[in-house]
Amino acid sequence: MLPYPLLTVTLVFIWLLLNGFTLGHLILGIIVAVFASWAMASLRPEKPRLRKWYLLPKLFFRVVFDVLKSNIQVAWIILRGKSRMTTPGFVTLQLQVRDQIPLALLAVILTSTPGSAWLEYDSNDNTVLLHVLDLENEAVWRETVANRYESLLMEIFA
Repeated sequence: MLPYPLLTVTLVFIWLLLNGFTLGHLILGIIVAVFASWAMASLRPEKPRLRKWYLLPKLFFRVVFDVLKSNIQVAWIILRGKSRMTTPGFVTLQLQVRDQIPLALLAVILTSTPGSAWLEYDSNDNTVLLHVLDLENEAVWRETVANRYESLLMEIFA
């Protein structure tokens, strides 16, 4: 009945602190806390199924390397100023991965890399809209995401 009993008790306690202790507030606080606990239970993500957990360090170091490299590239664009025009743009990527956990990790990776941002995911087409600070070649971005991150995530979580 109570998937998160500590959360329920804490919410009732906070409710009473904010509203004062009366029998009506106690009952109303219990009702709100129980429904909030049920709502949190419905938001519970699926448990990740790590098939090849030993590949996680490879993914970690690959992402760290790419973030550092991207930081240098973005800093260079900023420091050069208007001497070289950048071509910001949007690219739509067709994804192979469909599981929630690898998708969330891919979103974090692409957004944490300076110069790119995950903007929109379409679950019907399994596509993602990505904004790139300096988009010279869309095919390179598609290949980089598919071969560098997505294939490794699919291997880890397959």
